[in-house]
Amino acid sequence: MLVLAFDTATPAVTAALHDGDRVLAESTTIDARRHGELLIPTVEAVLREAEASLRDVTAVVAGSGPGPYTGLRVGLMTAQGLALALGIPAYGICTLDALAYGSGLSGEFLVATDARRKEVFWARYSDIRTRTAGPFVDKPADVAFDGLHVVGPGLLGDGTAPPYPYAGFLAALAAERLAAGVELDPPRPIYLRRPDAVVPGAPKKVTA
Repeated sequence: MLVLAFDTATPAVTAALHDGDRVLAESTTIDARRHGELLIPTVEAVLREAEASLRDVTAVVAGSGPGPYTGLRVGLMTAQGLALALGIPAYGICTLDALAYGSGLSGEFLVATDARRKEVFWARYSDIRTRTAGPFVDKPADVAFDGLHVVGPGLLGDGTAPPYPYAGFLAALAAERLAAGVELDPPRPIYLRRPDAVVPGAPKKVTA
């Protein structure tokens, strides 16, 4: 098994390789405006570090969000393209699940990321592997976090580490699920609101 995982649903452009036992290589750059420019070089960097090639990869996993429309599409379309070219499966895992998995917390907690517009994407977890509610998008004041720890770079207060959904967490979670025979989701985006760009409506009629 050699899982290539990456996520572009947050300002972190992050990629990692996992061999089923451990993370072989990982690279992350924080840049909210250059997902499209940075993802492929980041993938190439982890392949070089692990002394592997794309032909060695047996599965591709992308963070499926929620996240901003443009950044999210970069990762998911790249996963689909690589899988098609290599003849291997591609999967999607909720970005918040990767943050939860990497937190190492026990008991209930929340995960939240910045959704912009003074809102957060968030979900509730009973442990690092089990999401019990969400994901949702809300203003921080509307989130019922009941005094629980909050993981991630959202706007809810304590910001328990990790600050981003590093691909090592995503790859490890995917490898664990694949080894256990768990059916993973296809690489499809989790959108919780409409994109800003819309198709223009019909022009108004002008009468003389």
